[in-house]
Amino acid sequence: MKTAHALAIPLVFVAAHCAYGIEPHDIAIESIRNDSRQMMARLSNLPAMRSELRADAEVFHKGIAWALRYETTFGSNDVVLLKKAVIRGSQRADALAVNQRPWTTKKGKVLRGFVSAVDGSTQPYGVIVPQSYDGTKPMRLDVVLHGSSKPVGMSELRFGARFDEGDDDARTAPEADYIEIHPLGRVENCYRWAGETDVFEAIEAACRAYRIDRDRVVLRGMSMGASGTWHLGLKYPDRFVAIGPYCGYVDTHRFSETPIPGFIKVGPLPPHQEIGLHMLDSVDYAANAGVVPVIAAIGDKDIFFQSHVHMGEAFASEGLKMVNLISPGTGHVIDPVVHAEQMRRIGEYSANGINHSPKQLRFVTWTLKYNRCHWLELLALGRHYERAEMSVSAADDGSVKVSELKNITRFAIHRPLTRLQLQGVEIALPQPTPGEGVVFSLINGKWRCDGSRNPIVLTGKRPGLQGPIDDAFATPFLCVRGTGKPWNAAINAWATANLRRFEYEWARYMRGDLPVKNDTEVTEADVRGKNLILFGDPGSNPWIAKALPKLPVTWTRDQVRLGSNVQAATDHAPVFICTSPLAANRYIVINSGHTFHEKEFAAFNYLLYPRLGDWAMMKIQSSAVDPWQPSSATFPEEVIRAGYFDETWSNARVMEP
Repeated sequence: MKTAHALAIPLVFVAAHCAYGIEPHDIAIESIRNDSRQMMARLSNLPAMRSELRADAEVFHKGIAWALRYETTFGSNDVVLLKKAVIRGSQRADALAVNQRPWTTKKGKVLRGFVSAVDGSTQPYGVIVPQSYDGTKPMRLDVVLHGSSKPVGMSELRFGARFDEGDDDARTAPEADYIEIHPLGRVENCYRWAGETDVFEAIEAACRAYRIDRDRVVLRGMSMGASGTWHLGLKYPDRFVAIGPYCGYVDTHRFSETPIPGFIKVGPLPPHQEIGLHMLDSVDYAANAGVVPVIAAIGDKDIFFQSHVHMGEAFASEGLKMVNLISPGTGHVIDPVVHAEQMRRIGEYSANGINHSPKQLRFVTWTLKYNRCHWLELLALGRHYERAEMSVSAADDGSVKVSELKNITRFAIHRPLTRLQLQGVEIALPQPTPGEGVVFSLINGKWRCDGSRNPIVLTGKRPGLQGPIDDAFATPFLCVRGTGKPWNAAINAWATANLRRFEYEWARYMRGDLPVKNDTEVTEADVRGKNLILFGDPGSNPWIAKALPKLPVTWTRDQVRLGSNVQAATDHAPVFICTSPLAANRYIVINSGHTFHEKEFAAFNYLLYPRLGDWAMMKIQSSAVDPWQPSSATFPEEVIRAGYFDETWSNARVMEP
């Protein structure tokens, strides 16, 4: 806990207020609170403009709001940051009111913001604009991911202080041939879930604000930022011209065994959790380094050195050699000499840009969440969380040969195609539509061409709708609170507490206010445009009742059935995700937020892996529901069964916890 320190306030002023038991910091904080309200009023009264310009001012208010919400004491440095945020937010609001925006043309360090599509929150990112940037030609963009930083109330303001130096002075503008952006990424989740989405939204915001060469986007970072670089770079290998991880972990189990005091070892997990790690562990995607160049670096005394050894072994098993620049005698810090060499090599790749039409492609994934590699698009798997692999080669005459195809049942080729040979078998082609992909499907053990990609409607598990539960919170979503008469009061009380828990955890650890509406307030636009997260039972929540006939669950007043698992509805409830029967290309989730909770959020980012898969049957401890508070040590539920739906979203595969 931080200790309060006295501010430089006149003694008469201090004495007068201390007589009433008010400490100087209390006075300062109350003044900041009032000033923040006035700043928000200014922002609310601004004329209509691009949301990102408003967000450039709103980032300061957001930082103040989270600090006042989650800090209990403030040190002198904190108060300085809070006061500065009031001034800076007000300056930008005043500038926008008269249609001025000097920070948009500033060189050097700049703090900017965007409005997240996930939850409507304002998220900050830092920009470093070099002296050479003049906006006349597209420039390389380096996306730099920060290291681990425990989430606290002051997180946004401390992050922003690294980049905000006023909107006029360009003294920090470097001599470089690239722009840098630094996403906050929801502070501490290793750039997973909404943190992953934030990275790409920050890239898009930068591309709108500056002239960016999209074929020269570099991804790099140190420590947790390096782990995020491995994670995103290998799973989106066609999005980056090169990646530069500097000492970051690549898997869950072995990293958790690092001999650091307080580290929590992740031993053998229940089957439904164990297979879910294939969605996250970057080491499983090492083969994709054959697509995106990797220039890694690490100190030979780094306590996490083995992580790069493990990735090097994974590269070797895929027939690849990992470039790993080693800094002698260096621990878990960036060595300027080695970093300079890393940047030199990255520069060689970025000078050429991305080749979007390589003649040879080999792509590996374990989930349709990561399904695209240049002109290959995977559309269906035999089974999720098992290795899926495709190796192809293209010739100048438009012919394509597929030499390897594992655990893939549908794919599309997005390049001019005159002939396809699939593992030695010629596949008949219809006349393709120019500019469209061509789809191929495995039907009854035989491959066929389905024609052009655009008119084909995908069903079952498909890209963007493949689960698990936690995936629903990486794209726009809305929580819906049931307000009707519940079938079972205990179940409804548990569902209400569950929503309260999610609301608390999302705001504190995912840095936004949870989007919530009562069931009576939901619009058709909400249904069409967002994943619906429904809390309650078919009696209390009419949206559950409306969707129920087409959901992969049987739920009555007396009984609930998920797959072959049948339980009494008086003290059991289903938790699951599936495609929405109410709207195309959306999820429905029943009675769940993230499946990891405060214990994991507050510990280490490597613990934020799925705990339930696609579904679980919960036993409710009804006597403990009503008193539950965020400070409670446990939550009144027990996982009875958990697992995944099959590839059609219909059959629940049971896995014992």
